Amino acid sequence: MSGTTNAHEHEEIGEGHSPAAWTAVIIMLLAFVFGTIFFYFDLPWLVVASGGLLVVGLIVGWVLKKAGYGVGGEKYQPKGH
Repeated sequence: MSGTTNAHEHEEIGEGHSPAAWTAVIIMLLAFVFGTIFFYFDLPWLVVASGGLLVVGLIVGWVLKKAGYGVGGEKYQPKGH
């Protein structure tokens, strides 16, 4: 085994390192934070609205991926590490 390298060892998958993924995650994280705060203050209609924001985050991520901002999309430019 010494001296040999597997081709997959240095291959970077890049999942989740795209504008589409980051935008979706930030929106959904805000939905969870707001939902938790609204739950604490007993504001049920705002908790439900936060659930709606969570769904919006999923949709925005999907739309951005289809628009080419996902991993492997034509508008995605991977960053060097």
